[in-house]
Amino acid sequence: MNDKITDFGFEKVPEDLKARKVAEVFDSVAAKYDIMNDLMSGGMHRLWKASTIREAGVRPGMKVLDIAGGTGDLSKAFLDKVGPRGEVWLTDINESMLRVGRDRMIDQGYLPRMALCDAEKLPFPDNYFDVVTVAFGLRNMTHKDVALSEMRRVVKPGGKVMVLEFSKVNPALAPAYDLYSFQVLPRLGQAIANDSKSYQYLAESIRMHPDQETLKQIMLDSGFDHVKYTNFTFGVVALHLGTKFA
Repeated sequence: MNDKITDFGFEKVPEDLKARKVAEVFDSVAAKYDIMNDLMSGGMHRLWKASTIREAGVRPGMKVLDIAGGTGDLSKAFLDKVGPRGEVWLTDINESMLRVGRDRMIDQGYLPRMALCDAEKLPFPDNYFDVVTVAFGLRNMTHKDVALSEMRRVVKPGGKVMVLEFSKVNPALAPAYDLYSFQVLPRLGQAIANDSKSYQYLAESIRMHPDQETLKQIMLDSGFDHVKYTNFTFGVVALHLGTKFA
């Protein structure tokens, strides 16, 4: 048995237990996920994702992997861009989230390729994808370096790995951001999704996630040849872009 300890929000848990506890969170919130995203961010998550899609520069015929893709926001946009000759794979480790994403995409006329899989053990060949994205999923992964190494493995030389994630907010905004995160957000989760604990975990997991420079270094240590990042909304969210040269 693995007796190593990792973070689950502010709680310390055995590594073997974290994936199960994260799964419980997303099983609970899957049905209200999109509504809560709009309420929590005031709709800003759509702008952050739109910026990620523009930066990806996806063209017809490309192959794209959307990791922890949840309800499929990025996958739908990429399917519009790759056309019939391209491929977009929507993956998630959580079956509830993947099922919601599948149903919503099919209802909107999309037929995505989908895989239920762990980002730390991607079931794809080396050098296969032109672009790999993970939006608001990396912080829930137990071994971020392992997941990032897997993303690097499956992307082609010259391809992009893009990590959109909550990050370290500008210090001037930190007091107000903390008040919102720990007082307002759990109450909002209780009112809309009948679940305050999952949104308490969300706030805690953001605080435990590496800041911008630390994540950049983790990506470099995971084998990327070049990494840059862009802050959105005063650092509430950052987009890291890793490039593999060979």
